[in-house]
Order: sequence, then C-alpha cells, then structure tokens
Amino acid sequence: MKYLIVGLGNIGDDYVGTRHNIGFEVVESLGKKFGGEWKSVKHGSLCEVSHKGRKLLLLKPNTYMNLSGKAVSFWMQAEKIKLENVVIITDDLALPVAKLRLKSKGSDGGHNGLKSIQASLSTTNYARLRFGIGSEFSQGRQVDFVLGKFTTEERSSIDIAIDRAVEGTLQYCTLGAGFAMNYTNT
Repeated sequence: MKYLIVGLGNIGDDYVGTRHNIGFEVVESLGKKFGGEWKSVKHGSLCEVSHKGRKLLLLKPNTYMNLSGKAVSFWMQAEKIKLENVVIITDDLALPVAKLRLKSKGSDGGHNGLKSIQASLSTTNYARLRFGIGSEFSQGRQVDFVLGKFTTEERSSIDIAIDRAVEGTLQYCTLGAGFAMNYTNT
C-alpha cells in the first residue's frame, strides 16, 4: 500500500526554518526517522521510506506554496496513489503555536497551498494535518509573520509537536484516520 505524504512550504534558503515551511520540517523529520534519502524529482524533492508494510512517498513540492496542487496531482497520478492515501501537512495561522489538527477532509481555511490542491484535485476530501504557527502579528504584518522564524521560546514546543505530527502521520497510514485523529488532536 502506498501513501503520499506532502509537506507544504517554499523552496530556497530564505524560507528555511520559517513558520510557513513547517510542513517541510515535518516530512524531513519523518524521512530522517527512517534514514531516507531525498532526491530531486519533477515538481519537488522526494524521499521514499517503508513502515509496517506501507510505502511512504514523502514530498516537498518545489512549486512554491501557491502551486502546490500541481506537484500533488502529478505524484498521485505518477504513483497511482488513491486520494484516501494522501496526507497534506501545512502551517495554520488559526491554531496556537504547536497545536495540531488532523482531519480527513475540510476547507482550505484561506491557505493558498490548500486552495491550489483543492483546485487541482477538484475536491476537499483529502487528509490534512494543520500545524499551528500562531497569529501574533500586527495588522498588515501577516506575510512577515509567516515568513519569519519561530522564537527560541516557541522552538522547543515546535520540536515536540513535529515528533507528534510524525507519529500521527504514521498512525494515519497504519491504523487509519480515526486512531490518528484521536492521537494527534489531543
């Protein structure tokens, strides 16, 4: 059984470690857990790992956030991965820092990466793991905030939440959405 686990973010040194790239951090941590190696592929970087008889394709799209759907759609088709075997990991301003929310479907919540995926797949019925990045910014400063880095104080809770996101994603792939949501959303 194959799964496509997509961490959303933007490529380039300017974006490394930013709030907007937390999806990349989660899939990188997942790949590292299994000693996977990343390779440059069409529309991104891919790392293939195995867990309990499942093949997990970890993807970091290089299409930038606003065109994430192009990479997701391409790799679903190329690897013949069913919609129910796709998990999108993304940042979320509406959640407090390090709060996780896994859902099997839902709206884009105003997130451009999710809007792009919805447009490419013509559905909102795909799993998404939203990773809270907080919303402590003044009016008109949202872009600076999401493209900024976590504070030193936030970083320790972020690292713990990344580990939890990795485990929740693995549970989604092995035990199903219900178990994974119970674990992740607690």
